[in-house]
Order: sequence, then structure tokens, then C-alpha cells
Amino acid sequence: HHSFWFAQPKNYSEGLQEDKKIRNCIKNYIQKNRKKSSNRKIESDSSSEVITHIEIQKEIDTIHVIIHIGFPNLLKKKGAIEELEKDIQKEVNSVNQRLNIVIEKVKEPYRQPNILAEYIAFQLKNRVSFRKAMKKAIELTKKADIKGVKIKIAGRLGGKEIARAECIKKGRLPLQTIRAKIDYCCYPIRTIY
Repeated sequence: HHSFWFAQPKNYSEGLQEDKKIRNCIKNYIQKNRKKSSNRKIESDSSSEVITHIEIQKEIDTIHVIIHIGFPNLLKKKGAIEELEKDIQKEVNSVNQRLNIVIEKVKEPYRQPNILAEYIAFQLKNRVSFRKAMKKAIELTKKADIKGVKIKIAGRLGGKEIARAECIKKGRLPLQTIRAKIDYCCYPIRTIY
């Protein structure tokens, strides 16, 4: 997690719990609003309202929350940030601290593993073949100029009786090199099978 603040040792656990409440409140807000907007026809690329990470910076009188998001369509709506601020203020109960929320769009969204995972999950929920979804995700990573990628899908693939795992790997993925920067994401979904 990305939290930047200092506290007395006796207040440290309270600060961590406050950070967790803020993160959960933001994720719940986006989940709730995504369900409302999913009733309308939406493009597959714009459906990924995925948070890559949330930075929380605390000062004496303010809490700065920076939300790094792949495609900030929902939060661009008029009044969305104010509504989110009210929800967080209600959850945290900080009367003497001001809340400042900033939305930052990720420059290359398909470099983030959780955005790719959500993209594949969206494809699978829309009954696209799992192999086609995996290949399309690898094409997106090629456009994002990633050195290597490994995608593994497990479960009842294609509605078969026996569960299995399929894996596609492209490029370099040095698992033994400690210095190599490798991002990872696990994303469970429930399909109709």
C-alpha cells in the first residue's frame, strides 16, 4: 500500500485502520457506480474502471488521497468526487481534518496487471472464448511495450466438466532475478458455469 504519514507508536494502528476504511470506501463507491452504469451499453475498453493504487498522504489538518485509475470515466461525472468525499468523511469521522481527493489517470493502463486481469474477466463474463481473451490481452501488452507477460486462466474453461488451467507466456519473465521488476495480479470471477 502507498501510505505516507507519521504517527506516534500508540496511534499507528488507528492510522492504518483509517487508511483501510478510506481504501474500502473508494473501492465500494466505484463498484456501486459501475453496477449502475453497466445497465447501459458500454465499450469493453471503457468498462475497466480499475484502480491501480491509492496513495494516502496525511498532514496535521489534511488528508490527501490520490487515486491512480486506468480509465476515470465514472469519476469525471459532475459531483462524483464531492459525493465520494462525503462518503469518506462519513466513514472516517474526521471532523478536524480536511479531505482532498485527486484523480490521476495512469499513462499506460495496459502496463498494469490488475487492468489486464479485469479486461480478461470482462471478456470472459461476456462469453468470449478464453483463448481469444488471452491473445487479445497479450496484444494489448505488446502495444504497451512490456518485455514479458504470463497469463494463466484456471477453472471450468469453456464450460467443461473437469477444471483445468491454461497458460500463455510471451517475452522474457525472469523469475530467478531478484532485481527484475515483476508485477502480479490474481483476479477471481464467477461465470455462469
